[in-house]
Amino acid sequence: MNLRSLIDERAEKQASNSFIIDAATKRTYTYAQTRSIVSAIADGIRERGIEPGESVAFAMNNSAACALTVLGIMYGGYRATAINLVSGSRTIAYVLEHSEARLILTEPVQHTLLNEIFSLRKSDAPLLTELPVWDLDDTAIDAFLEELSKQPDRQQPDVQQSVEIAPVDDALLMYTSGTTGTPKGVQLSHSNLLGGGNNTCLAHELTSADRAMCVLPLYHINGLVVTLMGPLVSCGSVVIPGKFSASAFWTTIDAFSCTWFSVVPTQISYLLHAEPKTTDAAAGHKSLRFGRSASAPLSPEVQQSFEDRFGVAIVETMGLTETAAPILSNPLPPQVRKIGSPGVAFGCEVIIVDAQLSEVSPGMEGEILVRGDNVMKGYYKNPDASSDALTPTGWLRTGDLGKKDDDGYVFVTGRLKELIIKGGENIAPREIDEALYRHPSVIEAAAFACPCDNYGQRVEAAVSVDAASELDESILLEFCQDFLGKFKTPDRIYFLDELPKGPSGKIQRRRLVELFASG
Repeated sequence: MNLRSLIDERAEKQASNSFIIDAATKRTYTYAQTRSIVSAIADGIRERGIEPGESVAFAMNNSAACALTVLGIMYGGYRATAINLVSGSRTIAYVLEHSEARLILTEPVQHTLLNEIFSLRKSDAPLLTELPVWDLDDTAIDAFLEELSKQPDRQQPDVQQSVEIAPVDDALLMYTSGTTGTPKGVQLSHSNLLGGGNNTCLAHELTSADRAMCVLPLYHINGLVVTLMGPLVSCGSVVIPGKFSASAFWTTIDAFSCTWFSVVPTQISYLLHAEPKTTDAAAGHKSLRFGRSASAPLSPEVQQSFEDRFGVAIVETMGLTETAAPILSNPLPPQVRKIGSPGVAFGCEVIIVDAQLSEVSPGMEGEILVRGDNVMKGYYKNPDASSDALTPTGWLRTGDLGKKDDDGYVFVTGRLKELIIKGGENIAPREIDEALYRHPSVIEAAAFACPCDNYGQRVEAAVSVDAASELDESILLEFCQDFLGKFKTPDRIYFLDELPKGPSGKIQRRRLVELFASG
């Protein structure tokens, strides 16, 4: 099955069921309306001269319009290319150039960012040819509905039916920083995305009666697969606010009778530290079955405090962009949840292996490997990285270290990769290093992760500079922001005479963590 055939099936068998609900406009889109709109979007892409299989980017904030846009791209047989709006203009330019995007589906509020990207013509940025842009905000979606209402007997266009989509065809291209600092495009097929949605349903026992709240960006794998594909596979529904708001979170849950939500530890921390409200107690959220934490390790102390305060069970999980999100999850209560573990495998195989990739016994530490329908096809136009990540027998090497207990629960013990995970976002230290090295006064540079109550980890860095330089922290931070965007720019930059090195002369990031992580 592919996403088009599943949407068609839902529209034919559950036509009047609610699917996507926009929290801001309170507009509900049924499965029948969804099929009509995404078909019209696919037609619009085709009319702009884009061939099936080509990349079509989406650069939008969360909304029902964004969800319908993404589905419309995939429905037409195009490769939906996610644009991370906070990744910085140069990274976005790279993604658009590398993905060979032919068209950008966006909204008027993003025009300033896109104009900035298209104006980049410096030697250190891709020479990106300005791409055609199509605005698909709420106004455009309303226009679709008005036009469709005049055609009650409208059939699906012949051209769409003539374009065959195989389960192995690309559906999504989502870029991740990886360990090299150069974004890598994760190729996910229709089968991969449906596999990720199915794993979500299995882990959380989702049915057509369930309603998710999606507060994570749809340009992240968690938001797109867990809280959009999950409800599509289960024939449920999803409420989409414009953004996460601690003050509006519980009000939205109650107003739309949401039964579950997926958040990152950062958001759990914000909710926990928000001012007490009369709706804090579980009695105020009668529809809610559970909350889900993903994208970064959740502190056991934070999890326990959250559950004590709100009376809502938090299910810790683990997933990757390369696995279309979920691979591990704790079962729902009253089954056993092991605090500190992201749980057991659902819908895929997860093993722990030694350096020779042989499975080890329970209790022994090794690398976490994953195999299943949800595992990516590979990295776009990067065969070397693909062969490094995927074994000949289909296992994905996650780069994470962990152990399994006798019950099959996985405990993550470390990372082979040096990623910084800030609020669920993967940031490669080398990407920060390279931005710092762009300044002519910087001699040595190294970024590293420090614990952070709000984000799980924060970005910090250390540099050594030319003795004659008058460079200070504020100037260098502003310099970084131009290259990295605000989110990836370090919170602190420390100035040292020389950075600590090992016997081989390599800078030791762990030493920097030891020096500065405490304060």
